[in-house]
Amino acid sequence: MPVRLPPAFALHRRMLVGSTNDEAKELAARLGAVEGTLVWADEQSGGRGRRGRQWVSPPGNLYCSLILSPDVPLMRAAELGFVAALALHDLASWAAPQASMRLKWPNDVLADRAKISGILLEALEPKGVVLGLGVNIASCPEGMAYPAAALSAWRADLTPQAALERLLPKLWDLYQLWREQGFLPIRDLWLERAKGLGEPIEVRLEDRTLAGIFTGLDEQGALILDGATRILAGDVFFPGEGYLKAVEKTLDEWNSPEDEDAWRNL
Repeated sequence: MPVRLPPAFALHRRMLVGSTNDEAKELAARLGAVEGTLVWADEQSGGRGRRGRQWVSPPGNLYCSLILSPDVPLMRAAELGFVAALALHDLASWAAPQASMRLKWPNDVLADRAKISGILLEALEPKGVVLGLGVNIASCPEGMAYPAAALSAWRADLTPQAALERLLPKLWDLYQLWREQGFLPIRDLWLERAKGLGEPIEVRLEDRTLAGIFTGLDEQGALILDGATRILAGDVFFPGEGYLKAVEKTLDEWNSPEDEDAWRNL
């Protein structure tokens, strides 16, 4: 069946790849980093998440990577994680309207408190980014440090193609909004869907754990605790749920202007 996508996308269909991000990088090296280049695979043999963690990638789920060429400094490219999270939230809400869908800082989508998707941002040289997206549709990993779920638990007839056709137009619209108006409207949309806003949370840093009220995000997407403490990286816990999502960089590393890679792998 033909894949129905907006004209901005150039689809490269694969059955099996090591990872869609790596495949997109190889295409960029051979053909140029053309914005809208999209790799979609049925299966990944070497799928990965942040910090090189394995992303289990059996058939039946959605694995895709998109090349984007935003004309912004590298540090601002991290904002695309919030853009992608909003698009994934839209997909999940459409597929499972009976579930409670919330966003967990910085870019997880939770369906009834369980993670259903992943985002991996990586840089392209000399400019551009690869946005990798994975969605649990038919299955989800077991034995993880956090609850996980698949959208088939709510909608058994959902296919990866149907999910892709829903996801990409919304992602492109949000990307254009971000390019034209900046991060603030994206932040507002994200906060409307945020889990834990106005409630107690814990944030574990490398050297200590902070507890307080999650009061918002700043202009760069940093988490604000108790209205004053700005956190750009940490492990966020919701009391009583045992849910952990690692965030990669320490605050000092993020504040270093020399760290060109600080935005990667959000």
